[in-house]
Amino acid sequence: MGHRAAEILHVDMDAFYASVELLRRPELRGRPVIVGGAGPRGVVAAASYEARVFGIHSAMASTRARRLCPDAVFLPGDHAHYAEVSSRVMAILRSFTPLVEPLSLDEAFLDVGGAVRREGSPVELAHSIRDRILAEEQLTCSVGVAPNKFLAKLATEDAKPGPGPDGPVPGAGVRLVRPEEVQAFLDPLPIRAIWGVGPATAARLDRLGVGTVADLRRVPLQTLVASLGSAHGQHLHELARGIDDRPVTPDQEAKSVSHEETFAADIHDGTRLQAEATRMADAVGRRLRSMERRGRTVSIKVRYGDFRTLTRATTLRSPTDSSAVIAREAKQLLARLDPTPGVRLLGVGVSGIARPGEGEQLSFDDLAEHRRAEDALDDIRERFGSDVIGPASSLGSGGLRTKRQGEQQWGPSGEGG
Repeated sequence: MGHRAAEILHVDMDAFYASVELLRRPELRGRPVIVGGAGPRGVVAAASYEARVFGIHSAMASTRARRLCPDAVFLPGDHAHYAEVSSRVMAILRSFTPLVEPLSLDEAFLDVGGAVRREGSPVELAHSIRDRILAEEQLTCSVGVAPNKFLAKLATEDAKPGPGPDGPVPGAGVRLVRPEEVQAFLDPLPIRAIWGVGPATAARLDRLGVGTVADLRRVPLQTLVASLGSAHGQHLHELARGIDDRPVTPDQEAKSVSHEETFAADIHDGTRLQAEATRMADAVGRRLRSMERRGRTVSIKVRYGDFRTLTRATTLRSPTDSSAVIAREAKQLLARLDPTPGVRLLGVGVSGIARPGEGEQLSFDDLAEHRRAEDALDDIRERFGSDVIGPASSLGSGGLRTKRQGEQQWGPSGEGG
């Protein structure tokens, strides 16, 4: 089967969070820097290439990272700042083509098929993107250029810098996979390089004698389906041949909005959990209102100290963006769970998101007085900052503890009790 022209780009910022922090802390350049939660329950969000020499990587437990590199500098994550930088980077990408699909704050797919005639070849576009981001943001990125998303993302990995004993080892920056090179590019790769191949799938493939993509390509489709199921077997059969028909989809609507927090020490007190739920609901409602969206399903997530995880949800008659309504429903769900074993993590979310007016019924929760009060709170926060006003339950000895987007998502920095 032939492949389309190599007009899909995957742009991935290099060690994004760590690199952004080093712009603010240039004195730390050349040192092993880790962004994330520094406490016993923290995780690594990003590591500089100097830290990666020690085997440190994102999602690693911070305690293990500290053992691997006792001299590492830990910096707390600043999601709001990273989002601000990311928005500028995404604006640069959209200046080349409107077909930009962000995957996260630091990576995106681009379809440059329509831009090639104006701007040059896809590879020239990739270099122009790197030059613009470096000039305007003083940050580096790597770009994969290929016929589809799957191949472009793999190509990016090939283009990235790597850790070396004396600092980062520069990568190519841009890696092109031409249509006629697809199989030669894929075949030597380890099977874990393929999307959807986790430990369980890798173990099953290992029993079939599959260690590389080339090995996978030689397994008959019927055998893969028998071992992995129809959908997964077909999926891997296609990816082993470099087939991926998914289009670049710009500006995908958020399907849910949520906040969750891992506590420095397990919480056994139901009253305190209710207060934490109110604080998270306040942030979820604020984000919904800023997005001009409402949601119909309120959910909570509770993880106990033994890592047992429960989720509970309730569906409203009418979508809402009211923090008070979200808090009320979340607390009712929480009241049905026993906190005494100790709660390690709590999350509050809203899904079933729609634009205001879509499928709504008038309810008491949306009366004008009620809505005006929350709009007034949003206005005050916009003018004077998010810490000046909030739910009474957010008031602690150090003032208001309002929840910000992305805050504490890599675990608590404080010591547990």
